[in-house]
Order: sequence, then structure tokens, then C-alpha cells
Amino acid sequence: MTETESITVAEVSEGPCGSGRPGTAVDLPVVELLTGRGFVTGKSGSGKSNTASVVAEKLLDNGFGLLIVDIDGEYYGLKEEYEILHAGADEECDIQVTVDHAEKLATLALEKNVPIILDVSSFLDEAAASELLTEVAKQLFAKAKKLKQPFLLLVEEVHEYIPQQGSVDECGKMLIKISKRGRKHGLGVVGISQRPADVKKDFITQCDWLVWHRLTWNNDTKVVSRILDADYASAVEDLNDGEAFLMTDWSERVQRVQFQRKTTFDAGATPGLDDFERPDLKSVSDDLVSELETISEQKRETEDRIVQLREELDDKNSRIAELEAELQDARDMRRMADQFTQAMIEQVGGPNPGRTERERMADRRQGVDEDVSAPKRRENGNDDGALTWPGEGEFGATDADEGDADATGDDLFGMAGAFDDSGEAGGAGLDASGGNARSAPDGGTATATLTSGFSGLDENPLGDRATDAFERGTTTGQSIDVEDGAAVAGQLADVVSDLEPKTRGMLRYYRDHGPGTPMDALFAAGGTEDRTAAYARNRRLRVRGLVEHVGRGRYDYRVDDLLREETGLDSVRAFVEQVETALSTED
Repeated sequence: MTETESITVAEVSEGPCGSGRPGTAVDLPVVELLTGRGFVTGKSGSGKSNTASVVAEKLLDNGFGLLIVDIDGEYYGLKEEYEILHAGADEECDIQVTVDHAEKLATLALEKNVPIILDVSSFLDEAAASELLTEVAKQLFAKAKKLKQPFLLLVEEVHEYIPQQGSVDECGKMLIKISKRGRKHGLGVVGISQRPADVKKDFITQCDWLVWHRLTWNNDTKVVSRILDADYASAVEDLNDGEAFLMTDWSERVQRVQFQRKTTFDAGATPGLDDFERPDLKSVSDDLVSELETISEQKRETEDRIVQLREELDDKNSRIAELEAELQDARDMRRMADQFTQAMIEQVGGPNPGRTERERMADRRQGVDEDVSAPKRRENGNDDGALTWPGEGEFGATDADEGDADATGDDLFGMAGAFDDSGEAGGAGLDASGGNARSAPDGGTATATLTSGFSGLDENPLGDRATDAFERGTTTGQSIDVEDGAAVAGQLADVVSDLEPKTRGMLRYYRDHGPGTPMDALFAAGGTEDRTAAYARNRRLRVRGLVEHVGRGRYDYRVDDLLREETGLDSVRAFVEQVETALSTED
């Protein structure tokens, strides 16, 4: 290609501000078009898009490369005559592209001389379209520096990217960079706009060739007046369709010209009443599209893998949170168990203080003589399980002296709450003796006063028969178990009361709704849909035995079963009601 090669795009027309003989062909040098900077403007319907299409057709006829940035979807009609790649975001395009295809598009355009229509009108997300164009422009500029091959970038509605008012974003800065420095690398740019007043003047004033179609807005004609003069500003308002003032640096004159009509389908024409029929369009080679589709497939696989990894990461984070909560619970239980043991050592006296309170309780249930304070079986041969208390002289060492911490002597439900700060026996509703306050009357006959182990419950879980038996110094045989159950229920009520409000709310959800997931339970308790937090709180309920896993990630309420296991009683309804009094507490 030499600098004398040119394309014919118009002919001289007559009228005000015209020059030259009317009808004379107007040629444009190809090298100036491909590597220079141009600006085509005119109001809607004046012929500016037709002029851009004529230039594109002439370049394509001669095998020159170009990339058209189509913001309104007007240029696909070129495919009626030319094998041009139509890339965009919908199914009307040959290939649907994203920013990941930018480098490949630039490679096809510059290295393989494939003409491309980059249809950004099909993008619903303007930010995604702008990001794609920015990256394509960067890749074209970088590759042009190495190849030094003449190539034209044609940008419709250029005021959208390099506005006169307001800030210029990354895309606009890249287009300005090409307009200033692209020429020496062989990369040219043409901007098209219907409002020259809205285009950054730094871009317009450094263009090598300009086309002024009909303009009528006062702000736009003022731009003509500043760049040409007032006579042209007046005459530009009366130009016919397709007619324009052509100003070029290489001719150093302004001509009034009539541009040729484009030969391909006019996709930008205003729809009329006639039936619209889309022409047959040429398709690009399958090999060309397959290269881009490979990128699309790789992107989909990458996105799918990212989603999978994120899900795995969420699961691992949830598991870590559960393990951390479990570890913290274990540390708390160990610390409280140490405190409990120390308190027991300080409180427990007698000939065999090394034995655990659970062992002593078991012995009492079996009537084993541990010391003088322990109840003994009647010696009248009656082996019905009834117990008597020592009655000769002083009552002897009571359970309070022995320091019974609770009915079981163990740290139930992961909590050690049997002793207060003074080391004395306490608990939910228990007296200082751990629930079995006994006294010996002056006559030496021991009586037993039994507390229910909790307050706020109307019915007596022991029953009148059991209470009367204790007052007489006898027992029903199963009253000790019931008394222990009262202490267990009181302690469990304390555990529930000590739960954080949202964790207690989760337990209420399981009680009221049955099996559910930790996420559902936390949401119902007023928490956010945070998987990690949900499983961490659920873990606290699990380690205390308040809920259990029932399959498929669902958990269920088990306070009833827990009380049966800890007390050994079949009927625990009264105890459950007391625990659920604490559960119903709102914070």
C-alpha cells in the first residue's frame, strides 16, 4: 500500500460555502483514514452513520482491517456483503463475548486482519460493556506498537466515552491515548457523535479530518463557528441529508460534499410502515468462532469451579467454627470440672473423702453403711427399699455437712453450677444442703423435709404420698430418685437460662416446630442467615444434649429424653415444664 492509494466516498456539491466544481469525485487517502484521527458529526437523520458505513465499506472492499464499536446496533447490515465478525452479548451476534475475550478479539483484528463489529448495544450492564471496550482498546494499542500495521478503530456515539462535561473514565482515557499516540503505531480512530458540543474539544481539535453534517442546535453550531467560521455555522443548518462540510489537513481546505449511499442493509434506518425483512447475512468461518467459543467454555468452567470452591470453603469454615466452638466448650467444661472438683474436696469430709459424690449417692440408694450419717435399711427384715435415719442421740453428719453439691454429684449438661462463689452448695432452687435438708427432732426421731428442687411450678412432682412419707421419716422407695430429678431439672433450667438469647431462641424453634436446620432456627430466633454463626450456636445445644441430629442436616428437640436419661424416671413432664419456664424467657 502506498500513500497515493485512496477511496472515493463523495462528490462535490453546490451551495453556500462550497468550493470546487460540483460533481467532482472526492477521494480520501487510505493511510490517513487508517492511521489518523477523524470526527464525523450531524444530528439524527442527517447522514453521519451512512458516511461512517461508506468509509467502512470502501475499506473492506480493499481488504483493510477495522473494528467498529457499535453502541446502537446499526452496523450488522455490513454482514450482507462482507464476512465480518459480529461480537456482542446476545444471540443475534456470531459470538457472545466478555472482557475475557478482549485479547483474542484484538489478536484476530490485528494479526489475522479479521474485521469486527463490537456490538455493545446488546449489553444490559453498561459497566460490563465499558470494561470490555476498555480492555479491547488496551490490547489493540499494545499489539499495534509491535506490529506497526495500519488499523482503524471506529467509535459510535463517542461523546458517551469522552464527554465535554464531567469526568472521563478509564475507557475514555484509553481512547484519548489512542487519539494522541496511536498514529505513530499505525492505529487510527474515528469518533462519531450527533452532538459535537458534548464531545471533549481536545479530541475534536486534534483530528486530521472532520465531517460536519446538518446541525441545528445553537450549542452545536457554535462549535462549527469556532472551528470553521460563522458562515459555515449558518450554512450547516441547511445541509441536505448526506450532505456535509469536509475539512482535511492534507487538502487544507473545506469542501461542501454529498456522500455516497451505503450499499449494504441500513440497519439504522427509522422503521416505516413497510414490512421489515432482514437480509441474508454472511457468516464467519466456524474455525474463527470456535476459537472464541473455547474462551467462553473455559470461562464457564472457571466460574463453575469458583462456585464449587466457594461452597467447599463455606463448608470448611462452618466446620472450623463448629470445632472451635467444641474446643471452647471442652475448655470451659474442663475448667468448671476442675473448679467443681476443688470445691468438692474442700467441702467433703468423713473417713473416706476420696470417693466421688456419685458413688456415695449410689451407696445411699442401696442402703450401704458409709458412715454414721448415712441412712440404713431397717433391721426388721423388711427389704422393701424403705430407709430410716439414725435416731439415737444427735442426728449425726448430715448431707449438708458432707457438702452434697447436687442430686447426682456430677457436672450435668456441661455446666458446673452446684456451688456459689463461697463454695457452698447451691443450684436452681436447691437449699444449701443440695436439696435434702434433714433435721432430727429432740426425741431422736429423724424427719426429712423435702424441697421440690425448683420454684414456679404449681404441681408437686413428688406427689403427696412421697411428701408425707418423708415427713414420717419413711420413704416410698422411689422418692430419692424423684428428689434427684428435681435437682437435675433445676440445674438444667439454669443451663437454659444461661444460654445466649439467640441460642435459646433456636432451642425454642426446635421445640415449637420440630426438626429443622440450624440456619432456619437462627433466622427464626432473630439472627442473620450466617451459616457459620448458626452451626456454632447449634453446637452449644448439641454438646449439652438439648438437641440431636436426626438426619439430612436437621436437628430436633430432646429435653424430655435428656431428663429421662439423667433422672432414670419414666415420667418427667413436671420437670420438663420447669425447664421450659426458663426456655420461655425473652431477653
